[in-house]
Amino acid sequence: MKRNSPVRGIQRVYADATNPTALVIELQKAWAEFKTQNDAQIAEIKAGITDPTRETTLQNLNSAVTAMQAQMTDIAVKAAAFEMGGGSKVDKDVEAHAKAFNQFFRKGVDAGLRDLEVQARLTTQSDPDGGFVVPYEMEQAIDRVLGKMSAMRSLATVRPIGASNYKKIVNKGGTSSGWVGESGTRSETNTPSLVGLDFPVMELYAQPAATQTMLDDGSMNIESWLADEVSIEFSEQEGDAFINGNGVSKPRGILSYDMVANASYVWGKTGYIKTGAAADFASTAPTDNLIDLIHSLKRGYRQNGSFVLNDLTVSKIRKFKDVDGQYLWQPSMQMGEPSRLLGYPAETDDNMPDVGANAYPVAFGDFKRAYLVIDRIGIRVLRDPFTSKPNVLFYTTKRVGGGIQNFEAIKFLKCAA
Repeated sequence: MKRNSPVRGIQRVYADATNPTALVIELQKAWAEFKTQNDAQIAEIKAGITDPTRETTLQNLNSAVTAMQAQMTDIAVKAAAFEMGGGSKVDKDVEAHAKAFNQFFRKGVDAGLRDLEVQARLTTQSDPDGGFVVPYEMEQAIDRVLGKMSAMRSLATVRPIGASNYKKIVNKGGTSSGWVGESGTRSETNTPSLVGLDFPVMELYAQPAATQTMLDDGSMNIESWLADEVSIEFSEQEGDAFINGNGVSKPRGILSYDMVANASYVWGKTGYIKTGAAADFASTAPTDNLIDLIHSLKRGYRQNGSFVLNDLTVSKIRKFKDVDGQYLWQPSMQMGEPSRLLGYPAETDDNMPDVGANAYPVAFGDFKRAYLVIDRIGIRVLRDPFTSKPNVLFYTTKRVGGGIQNFEAIKFLKCAA
C-alpha cells in the first residue's frame, strides 16, 4: 500500500455522508495507518533521520481521522433530529396549537393561538407581549440537536425551570464526630457548612428571515426550517458560553472561575495540574501529567469522568503512548460514541483553548455533577413582517443559564512548567 493511499480513500468517503459503514471501515484503516506512520517517524527521529514526506503524510492522516470523527458526530446529530421529526403521538390540543402556529408563521394570523397555548400546556405563566410559544415538536427538535452538538450540554446536568433563576444549596461537609467511652463526656460537635449557589437565566436569541413568498409555499416544512436555522446559532452561542462565558448576560463557563494549583484547592475555585512545559506538553513522559490529572479527582467523581478538549489538542495527544508502547487515544468506531483517552471518554469542543502558554487546554471531570445548565421552559417566536421588507423576521428566544455547581468534580491541565 502506498504511504498516502489511505488519505485519498478518506477524502472519498468523507464526502459521502450516506455510507456510515464505509466511513467506520475507512476510519479503522486510517487509524491503523496513522499508528504505523507515527511509529516509523519515532524510529527515524531516534536514528537522526528527517523525512518531510512522512511528516506530511502523518499530518494528512491526523487531519483525516479528525474529519471522519466529526462526520460521525454529524451523522449522529442528523439521525437524532430525524427521530424527533416523526412517529410521535400528540393529543388534539397540541395538534390544534401546531396548526394555529403554522398559520401564524405563514400569515401572521394569531386568532386563538394564546388560548391554544394554555390548552396545549405549552406555557407556565401569562406573557401577552412576549411572543408565542413554539409548538412542542419544534422545541424538542431544537433541544435534541443542541444536545448532540454542544459537548457541555450533553455532558452536564440540564434542568428545566419555570422561573427566572435557580438556587441550589450545597453541603460542603464540616460535621465533626469523635470516639467516646461508655461514661465519657459528649461534647458538642460542628454543624455542616452550607453554601448557596444562584444560577440566573439569560436570553439567547436568533433572528432568521424568510420572504413572504417562501412562507406562502405550502410545501415548506416550517418546523424543520426554523429548527435548522436556529439550532446552529443557538448551539454555537451556548457552546462558547458554557466554556468561556463570564456570567454577564450569558451563562458562566467552566474557564471563568478562579483557578489554583490542585494542591491548594479550596471550594469556589477549580484546581489544575501542570503539563510540565511552559507552552506545551512535557517533552519527556507527557502522559504522566494526564494520569496525574485523572487522579486529581476523588474516586467518586473519577469513575464517571470525561475529558473535554479541542481537535488541535487531540491531534497532539493522538501521538502519545504509555510505557508499554500502547497509544493512549483510541478512536470511536460507533456512531454517536466519543473517542477514548486513557480509557475515559474524550469529548471534543473547539471552544476549549489551544495548547499554549498559561492555557488550560484539557478539562477532566464528572461533568454531570460539576456543571449545571438551566433551561427556562419555552422557546418563543416574535413575527416581524415590517422591519426588513420583503422579508419576515422571526425573533426566536430561549432563556438559558449555567455554571459550576460542584467545584470538586472538575480539574484542568495547565500549560506551565
